[in-house]
Amino acid sequence: MKIKVCGLRDSDNIKAIEALSPGYMGFICYNKSPRFIGGMDDDELVNISTDIIKVGVFVDEDADSISKLIYKYKFDAIQLHGAESPEFCDMFKHEVQVIKAFGVDEEFDFGKLNAYKNNVDYFLFDTKTAAHGGSGKTFDWHILDKYQLDVPFFLSGGLSLDNLEEVKQIKHPAFYGVDLNSKFEVSPGLKDIDKLTKAFNKVKGKG
Repeated sequence: MKIKVCGLRDSDNIKAIEALSPGYMGFICYNKSPRFIGGMDDDELVNISTDIIKVGVFVDEDADSISKLIYKYKFDAIQLHGAESPEFCDMFKHEVQVIKAFGVDEEFDFGKLNAYKNNVDYFLFDTKTAAHGGSGKTFDWHILDKYQLDVPFFLSGGLSLDNLEEVKQIKHPAFYGVDLNSKFEVSPGLKDIDKLTKAFNKVKGKG
């Protein structure tokens, strides 16, 4: 199972997480988020190990701005958290990996994902909130049984040391990785390395 740590912006913290070798590291380029990376030095992201996929997270941003930040920070992937269309996603598909995020609740219509299946590399299923993620709240994971496509997905929303063992019991064939964020923080954008180390061990079956 792949591990993505999202919402990073502190230089020393980033280096400590890089040492844990996550598959993905996410950087939020949405200025309404408390984890917004505005003002970060380019080199802090550019110099991250090439073994780690750097993800820029956007919410209803225009294509030109996304392209400029892909170039500036050398992002390997983008995560789109707003109302971006399949056609919008497809604009970047041949440049970077594209992760399309959806907020999920009991009424979520998985059928609308059919339009995206050829335009994205991954889906990310988060708890539906007005804040586009980072809520620290889980959703009913049994809802994932309704997902019928073979596009791999990340699971997000309230993942913590208390529920990772339960997460590992999800046997959906398209379940690709976990997205760790707010439940592993000292404060917004600053991760608790001890908690993350324990989480990595749990996911990898080491404890």
